[in-house]
Amino acid sequence: TGKHDFTTFRSSQCQAASPVKTLSSLQVTQHGDEVLIDAAAPSFLHHQVRSLAGVLKRVGEGKWQPEDARAALEARDRAACAPVAPPHGLTFMRVDYPAK
Repeated sequence: TGKHDFTTFRSSQCQAASPVKTLSSLQVTQHGDEVLIDAAAPSFLHHQVRSLAGVLKRVGEGKWQPEDARAALEARDRAACAPVAPPHGLTFMRVDYPAK
């Protein structure tokens, strides 16, 4: 979480002006065979959450250590990312707009 350069986690077609985003929270919970990932941020990059899900899957499977996820973030290189999670199974839950 926090403000980071998420270049590693953005799509090559991402049209955002800057890869710097603030990830407000990231929670992972398991319910039986389901793993729930709850990510919150003021905005996301194209494929950012799918990329994060792919990295979390690798860590959960024991193929990566948590340090590998940090190294991928710090690499600022799309090639350092785990495979992107497929879109099925991912659900956009809501958008919250600040009160004026």
